Amino acid sequence: MSNFIPYVAPQLSPEEMLDRASQFHDLMAQRRSLRMFSDRPVAKEVIEHIILTAGTAPSGAHKQPWTFCAVNSSDIKRQIREAAEKEEYENYHGRMSDRWLHDLEPFGTDHHKPFLETAPWLIAVFRRNYELLNGEKVNNYYVNESVGIATGFLLAAIHNAGLVALTHTPSPMNFLTQALGRPANEKPFLLVPVGHPADGATVPHLKRKSLAEIGVFV
Repeated sequence: MSNFIPYVAPQLSPEEMLDRASQFHDLMAQRRSLRMFSDRPVAKEVIEHIILTAGTAPSGAHKQPWTFCAVNSSDIKRQIREAAEKEEYENYHGRMSDRWLHDLEPFGTDHHKPFLETAPWLIAVFRRNYELLNGEKVNNYYVNESVGIATGFLLAAIHNAGLVALTHTPSPMNFLTQALGRPANEKPFLLVPVGHPADGATVPHLKRKSLAEIGVFV
């Protein structure tokens, strides 16, 4: 029996392809990382669909080596903030190089992370280094690449839903494993606050690289 099924591709004219590609670029060009969140609620169903979209990403041998933990609990968000700020304090006061701190200056960041409590949802992304089946380790493949791609899908889905997010990487992130009760085969990859922007929210005035700077056609 074949494990393959027919693939039905969307039938688009060259004009429709260009239009859709251009519109999607226009949408994603508005995406910004935000640190000023409103506490306005976001329905669980919206977060569910965002995670389902992330789960459509390709992965090595279709192992889908990811877990997305969506946190809405105020108590758990407080625990995560306290642990993250402890690690970030160490980063800003000794772990980071002077050059790193200099590069962060335009963003006005420090070890204080109030958004980890203010945002209605935190999505903790875990990479599954292996699976445990009947007590036996089963390999996953290209785990970091797969989870990185899925996270890109996650961020696009968040923006498409009209929400804002931040890719937060307090390092080390082992406290997430404990706070969320995750098993030994999962390791923290990223922490993503998700919600609405606060009233009067601002972002750094940045310029993205041009096509000539990021694209090569041969």
